This record gives sequence, structure tokens and C-alpha cells, in this order.
Amino acid sequence: MPIFSRSTAFSRVTAIAAQRPVHAAFSWLHNNPKTLLDAQAELVAIPAPPFGEEARSHWIAERFRAIGLTGIQTDAVCNIFGFLPAEHLPPKSTGHIIVVSAHLDTVFPASTVLRPSITRVNGANRLAAPGACDNAAGVIGMLALAQALIHSKVKIAVPIIFLGNVGEEGEGDLRGVRHFYEQPALAGRIAAHLVLDGAGADSAVTQALGSRRFQVTVSGPGGHSFTDAGTPNPIAALASAMAVLAHTPVPERPTTTLNIGTIRGGTSVNSIPETSTASIDFRSTSPDELLRLEVALHRAVEDAVDEANTATKKLGPRARGPLAFEIKKIGDRPAAQLTADSAILEMLRAVDRHLGIQTDLRLGSTDANIPIALGIPAISVGAGGDGGGAHTLSEWFSDKNREIGLRRILLLTIALAEWAAEQQVV
Repeated sequence: MPIFSRSTAFSRVTAIAAQRPVHAAFSWLHNNPKTLLDAQAELVAIPAPPFGEEARSHWIAERFRAIGLTGIQTDAVCNIFGFLPAEHLPPKSTGHIIVVSAHLDTVFPASTVLRPSITRVNGANRLAAPGACDNAAGVIGMLALAQALIHSKVKIAVPIIFLGNVGEEGEGDLRGVRHFYEQPALAGRIAAHLVLDGAGADSAVTQALGSRRFQVTVSGPGGHSFTDAGTPNPIAALASAMAVLAHTPVPERPTTTLNIGTIRGGTSVNSIPETSTASIDFRSTSPDELLRLEVALHRAVEDAVDEANTATKKLGPRARGPLAFEIKKIGDRPAAQLTADSAILEMLRAVDRHLGIQTDLRLGSTDANIPIALGIPAISVGAGGDGGGAHTLSEWFSDKNREIGLRRILLLTIALAEWAAEQQVV
């Protein structure tokens, strides 16, 4: 059974939207589009490659202080977070909290040229820069939400943590949010988690796409292509293994994919290489399918190396070997899904109804994977506006319709706080 009905959720959202401080928060959002876009341009000019997000973390810490958040902390992996306390609760309350987060990192290396520019396109302001949308839009949305709540003195029912986290993209493997949830003093208090990722106000990721990523290395003695002929070749063995793996069947339902992303090795055309390495990506909505593909990978590599070593032994004294292999897991994102009657979904639908929009529920791999897999109500949504060219040097963000996206997350955050307060007294 749903925790409460859709009509109850809609009544709650309607009552929240009618409050004077909430109207004041809406007004702040309406009156500050230039302030937000200027801050976004400043943010994207700061490099934030995977495992190099410190400068952005410091920038957000200063913004948190200027806004008026309390208890600002930078943790061991460079996540930055601050608190918006609930005024009616004691400062050291250990009750429920709500988390609003946005990832700081981008896919671009530190050497990427960052020259953000703002132009006027089709009646809206457009910011062009790598990372302008993913995820500068989410970070600025998080800051706008915090500032609007504080400026308008909205009374929230439980404390809110605003989290700028590292490590969402690529080999970051959700390390920022993963680390955050490993802190028992906070993790045990989280009632719901709202992830702001990219632009838009018409979708929400409610099903966490799981992934496992591996790096396979095959190594051997190497040698000259002629004088050491017969020495087992790591590239040949690895290529054989990848060919077998590529023919592993994957189902359409549950949605599952297999990709061999890179394969490299060797030093010259007339050298038997000493090493060869490949990277592999498995994705699925099913943990069982991810496990099946992992087993298939191990079997393919083991069989290919054994076959190469067996062939080498037949050469007798000429044999130089054997080959060895290593399979290293370099990424592991859990697969999970919100239940259809989740309270966070009912509140999102109620907010949509109030604003006259409709959310498309989607599958994706985001920071929300971690809390959803832990059984914590969480969704990932855009922070309004529009964007394109994600993960390319031509990335852009338009502030057209940013305001409705910000209103959406503001109403949802307040409603989640009220719901969380009720859960701890039930």
C-alpha cells in the first residue's frame, strides 16, 4: 500500500505552495536568472577532472558560506556539504535528514581549455562550455535551492544537507556518494535523497542501471617476432578472449549490454608484446545478469590463456612462457529500483500536477544508484533549463524554463522534509 494517497500528496503540495515564504522563494528564483547563469559560468571555468575536483570543492564551500549554510565540511574524498537546520529542532538533533546533492566532476581532463561564453539564442541565455550542463546545471540548481530557502525564511520540517560530491563520472564509480553513505553518523539518518543532475524538468531517474567494469591484462615474456617465434602473444590471447566474450548472449529484458571499450598493447610490429590490456563494461537492470557476464569474462580469459600456454608447451625447448592474466574490477554500480508506491514518487507526481508538467520515469546510472540500492527513497532529476552536447567540447546550457525546474525541486524538497518528519514520530 502507498504510504499516503495521491490526493493526500497533492493536498500537501498545494498547501506548501500557498505559504507566503514559499512564494517569496519563488520570487527569488524568478528575479535572479542572471545571478545564477553568471555563477554557472564561473563554475565551469574551474577544471574538475575525475579525481581532481578540489578547486571546485573549495569554490562551493565559499558559496555555501556566503549563502548561510552551517556546519560546512569537506570530507576525506573532497565532498563538500553544509546543513540547513530545522529551526524548531535542537542543533545536535539525531533525527531524520534530507539530502540534496549534485556532482562536481566532469569527464574532461585537466588540460581541457575552458572558456565559457554566454550568448543570446532564441530569446534565452545560452552558456557554452565543457560541463555547462553536466553537471554545472545541477550544482547551480542546488545552490539556488539553498539560497531561495534561506532568503525567504521557509520553515523546513527536518534538516537538509546540501552535498557537492565528487566522483560521479566514469572511473569515479560514484565514489563521492558511496563514501558519504559509509559515514554512519549521517547515513543512518537519511530519509530521502534528491539528486540534481543536468538540465530539464520533465524526467526522473527512478530505476538504477547497474554496471560492472573490468580491466583485463594478459602478460608474458615477449620477444622478437622472428627469433622468438612461438613465444605466446598476449595480444593474440586477449583478442581471442574478447572475441568469445563478444558473442556472449545478452537479453533484451532485463535490459543488458556488453561493451569492450579499449584494447591496447605492444611496442612495434616486429615485437611480441609483453602485455596487452582491455577494458570491458557490463550494464544491466539485473544484478544476476551482471554476475553472469562477470563469470563469462573470467571463463573466456582463462580459456584463452590456457589454450595459448598449452600450444606453447608443445614447442619444447623453444617455448618461452607462460602467459599470465589479471582481471581487475574498476567499477561497480549497483542495480536497483524504487517501488511503484514510493512516497517520493507520489510527491513528485503531486508537484508535477501542481505545476502543470508531467514526468517521464527513466532508467539511468546516477548518484541515486547508491541510496536506491540501500533502500533509501531517492531520485535523480534535472535542475531546469535545457542543454545539449553532454560530454563533448560543444556542451551548452540554456536558461530557458530554468525557473519551473527550480520550483519543482523546491516544492519537492519541502514536501520530502515534511514527510520525513512524520516518519520519525510514527
